[in-house]
Amino acid sequence: MGLFSSQIATKQMVPLCRQISTAYEAGIPLIRTFDILAAQHKGGRLRQVILEMNDAIRGGATLEQAVRAQSRYLSPFFIALLASGEQGGRLDVMFRDLAEYFEDRMEMQRRIVRALIYPCIQLAAAWFLGTFALRMLPKISELTSGRGSSPFDLAGYFEEYAIFQAKAMAVFGGVFVACVILSRMGLFGWIRGLFTTHIWPLSGVTRKFALARFFRSFSLLLGSGMGIDHCIENAAAVTANPYIERDLLKAVPGVKNGQMLVEAFASSRYLTPTAREMILVGEQSGKLEDSLRKVSEYHLDEATHAVRVATTALGVLIVLAVALLIGYIVITFYQGFYGGMMDALGI
Repeated sequence: MGLFSSQIATKQMVPLCRQISTAYEAGIPLIRTFDILAAQHKGGRLRQVILEMNDAIRGGATLEQAVRAQSRYLSPFFIALLASGEQGGRLDVMFRDLAEYFEDRMEMQRRIVRALIYPCIQLAAAWFLGTFALRMLPKISELTSGRGSSPFDLAGYFEEYAIFQAKAMAVFGGVFVACVILSRMGLFGWIRGLFTTHIWPLSGVTRKFALARFFRSFSLLLGSGMGIDHCIENAAAVTANPYIERDLLKAVPGVKNGQMLVEAFASSRYLTPTAREMILVGEQSGKLEDSLRKVSEYHLDEATHAVRVATTALGVLIVLAVALLIGYIVITFYQGFYGGMMDALGI
């Protein structure tokens, strides 16, 4: 589980789904598979979920009933796909698709983390070095202007700076805790989404990754035999963005009224022209599932490119901010230095 959600983390779902898929294709019963998985996990929430699912199946429950009982810890998409696979007799396909889905999602998360490491290091360096220099400037100005009554106490300044950073970290920690609480309450997604969905360069990354997840999930759910309206509802929840989810759900009433997907999504603000064209081709050719998968792959590639653009833009902005900070420090230093000399000379 993560701090911001009670659901089992993707990095734990990846091996879980792959192991279940491999065991099921090998003909090992689910009860035996869950016994093996529970033995591999010595503790933690994941082991508890596996044991409770196993007990439910031993007690006569279906797989759908067993996973729905763990809805607090398992994603709605995971539950919906297994339920559809069990009803349609395609559990082997669903387990394999789930394994591939979570592997792709894990790789997506790793790409984002790799791309953001360098800008985050730059931001941290700019914060610590910038605040260190800016807080020292007034003291240097006092010394150079002759207003200081005592020599500069470097040890005292480091102690003062450490107290300042401790207070700053306390504020940051308070904000972080507030974000965790809001996330657990289901409110943080709206606050975060307001910035990531509408402010460049984060907007391009957020929208394209959300659409990639949506169409991949839509394709898998459609292949499981689920109705299109239910596919949209479950796939929209996987976007992890309340604004995009709400926008995509506008198509559900139109689908229920018999409209084609292209017509139902006509009012969507976030659907790209390429997605609309591929949906139309898929409906007309009768290969909607394949078209949706291709749309997902297209948006994933676009999202990867958007990450590179965003990180480059953030890197440039950080460098400019650091350059401005250094320029301010240098100008302020020399202004105080020469100003103090002029005052001393009576100029």
